[in-house]
Amino acid sequence: MSPDADRETLERTTRYDPAEVEDRISAAWFEAGAFRPDLEAAERGEEGFAIAIPPPNVTGVLHMGHALNGSIQDTLTRVNRMRGRPTCWALGTDHAGIATQSVVEKQLRSEGISRHDLGREEFEKRVWAWREDYGSRIVEQYKRLGASCDYDDVRFTLDDRYVEAVMKVFVSLHERGYVYRDNYMVNWDPGTRSAISDLEVEMREVTDALYEIDYPIEGSDDVLTVATVRPETMLGDSAVAVNPDDERYRHLVGSRCLLPLTDRRIPIIADAHVDVEFGTGALKITPGHDPNDFEIGRAHGLEEISVIGEAGRMTSAAGERFEGLEAEEARDAVVEALREAGALRSEEPYTHSVPFSERSGARIEPLISLQWFCRMDELAAPAIEVVERDEVRIVPDNYKRVYLDWMRNIRPWCVSRQLWWGHRLPVWYCEDCDEVHVAIPGSEPSECDCGGGLRREEDVLDTWFSSALWPFAVLGWPEDTDKLRVFYPTSFLTTAREIIFLWVARMVMMGLEFAGDVPFRDVYVHPVVQAPDGRRMSKSLGTGIDPLTEIDANGADALRFGLLAMSSTQDVRFSADRVRQGRDLANKIWNASRLILLNANLDAVAGGDIAPSEHVADRWIVSRTERAVGRVSDLIDAYDFAHAALELYDFFWSELCDWYLEIVKPRLYDGDPDATRTLVRVLDRTLALAHPMMPFVTEEVYGHLRPFLGEESAELLATHPFPHPEAARVDTSAEAEIGAAIDSVRAVRRWRDLVGLAPSVRVPARGEDGAAPAEIVTRLARLDPPDGGGEVLSVTGGVALLASDEIDSERVAQRLAERVTKLRSEVERGERKLANERFVAKAPPEVVAEERRKLDGYRSELAELESVA
Repeated sequence: MSPDADRETLERTTRYDPAEVEDRISAAWFEAGAFRPDLEAAERGEEGFAIAIPPPNVTGVLHMGHALNGSIQDTLTRVNRMRGRPTCWALGTDHAGIATQSVVEKQLRSEGISRHDLGREEFEKRVWAWREDYGSRIVEQYKRLGASCDYDDVRFTLDDRYVEAVMKVFVSLHERGYVYRDNYMVNWDPGTRSAISDLEVEMREVTDALYEIDYPIEGSDDVLTVATVRPETMLGDSAVAVNPDDERYRHLVGSRCLLPLTDRRIPIIADAHVDVEFGTGALKITPGHDPNDFEIGRAHGLEEISVIGEAGRMTSAAGERFEGLEAEEARDAVVEALREAGALRSEEPYTHSVPFSERSGARIEPLISLQWFCRMDELAAPAIEVVERDEVRIVPDNYKRVYLDWMRNIRPWCVSRQLWWGHRLPVWYCEDCDEVHVAIPGSEPSECDCGGGLRREEDVLDTWFSSALWPFAVLGWPEDTDKLRVFYPTSFLTTAREIIFLWVARMVMMGLEFAGDVPFRDVYVHPVVQAPDGRRMSKSLGTGIDPLTEIDANGADALRFGLLAMSSTQDVRFSADRVRQGRDLANKIWNASRLILLNANLDAVAGGDIAPSEHVADRWIVSRTERAVGRVSDLIDAYDFAHAALELYDFFWSELCDWYLEIVKPRLYDGDPDATRTLVRVLDRTLALAHPMMPFVTEEVYGHLRPFLGEESAELLATHPFPHPEAARVDTSAEAEIGAAIDSVRAVRRWRDLVGLAPSVRVPARGEDGAAPAEIVTRLARLDPPDGGGEVLSVTGGVALLASDEIDSERVAQRLAERVTKLRSEVERGERKLANERFVAKAPPEVVAEERRKLDGYRSELAELESVA
């Protein structure tokens, strides 16, 4: 675009319109291939910067967590791309086994059929068709956010290359003895008829009854009373346990008691895990239906009896009277039977946390089930060491301890799921001898060694199994791809705290075991974005806020800035004010840039190189720009995104716009070459600094700035060098001089507001030393040179303000006196509050610090007003 045509565009476009800009800018990025990874970097020996996106569910739509997570990842990706590092933000989606299957099964139910009516093959076709129609929604929504991902290679955890990686890992783990089949305790969801992961379990507070039941002691008239909230599971009891240090029951250890409602005799055992404070201190042990009882049972070699089946109904092991009842029905029936038998001592309300399936809503049944497991202890050991040595650095640091505590107590992982959608286990069973064959699909034997036919396992892998391979499988493993060589290990991962165990820990284990290195260098645990009232964001609660609605209303830059500015090491409440602050900043960037470019002297920058100006204000803004570049860069590198965003805001809004533009306007309007050169340089560097956080408005402005930068400038800001602080351009003397002038202007403006002067009134003034105030102070504070002597009304900011016919001296004196009285009261209040040792000791440190800051401000202003002659 020619300078004249560009000027016409700027003159015509009087306001920034995100809706008009964002699609056009996105198209320009994609057309230029700005986000494509540089795969030739390996040959040049360059270190890449990579992020493997936490793969959103294929069922998903963009929510605030995605938007915050994406804004953080994109900020880092753009910074490193602009720094000249080969970058790859690998994008893809997760097949989300249970979630996706549930969506499609719901559709089938609306048609009056089930997946079993279709059969597995036809059901899988339906899911794939659903995925083709809806599976790319969230990818398109990431584009609207401005995410600079590698959209040319969007991966899916069920694409052919990924399936190859998953099968290879499963078979390899089986060959090494880590993967095995066993009867073990799992979270069983009766609603989906599948084992589920801990992440798909949500704890809810439930009020049940706590029952005390008498178990007769064999050979005695005494009873041992146990307390339970699940009397229906007592039918599967294998023992009663007491704490070995509990003197009440020590004499009973080794004896037996009679299990009520049955003809079984069960042992009384001692185990240190029994809590002497809970209930009666005697604990019924049901290894088949409680995770803790299961561990105790295995330690003591107890029988494992399953009285509740996979459908949530009582099994034949519960006895003929209860068989077939749903668990809730069985509870009532067992309580009634105990009451009839005289074995029910008491019952009372008891509130406790109970696990429910997040997917089906059913109450979780801990069941012993024949499943495929992965032994984790040997895999965990090196994954513990790399975090202890900070080869994988977890930020904030407290989550490092959380990771290590869990890893040091890790249990076997149930990797099989009773679903049809997912990675079907590469396992075959002999129809005749039950021999198990594990092989890469396509290389399995045609028949068993005994000659029997083979039947493939129906189960699929836990979604977290395939997700654990994401950082290297998404880059092409098991093939030795260019992407893998350049970008593995990846550089950064941002994640939610609840999946540190389910995902982060397992990626570290699998990365070390199969890719030969850690999967990422840094893990940033981002906060949860809550609703404005502090509740969780939820459509069902009516507390959800749609990021796309915010983008429609305010623009992607506004949402990104707002989320970054409100981010923290703690959970944060969504702040519409922060988003509006981002919207206002985008408008300010546009309006200020438009003012500069419409008035800039294009001839001043002809020839390219921009020499330093001798004007002190020019040297000041150049110096302040370098300091802002250093501060914002350091904060981004430290993952302190909130302060980075707010530092950028303060520099642009206050120092560049409120001060420098006001100072330089007369020179800019007069065509001063130094003013143009300085503004072009500062705007170029500021746009580049802001671009990773606010890519759309900065790219749009850069397109208008580029004619001033010369032919060697980058075609897009997305590929422009990221600024690094240039220490040689920091000018402390200019900062001191202009800083003093700004302080004077602020002080005079405060005084004008305090005494109620209209903006049109000019105040006669002289310097405190008798000299004329600096031109900047005179112009921006609306001062006039004194006409003769004149009464001194006040001295503030080094400026003596004089009386004039337009100023009511008595009113000024009255307002100043009122302010002095108010300030003395505030100082007294603040001193009294900070002298209170209880307040200083108990109040949050930030509250105490704010009180001290306010007191210092009141004291300073009071001293200034009291010094007036």
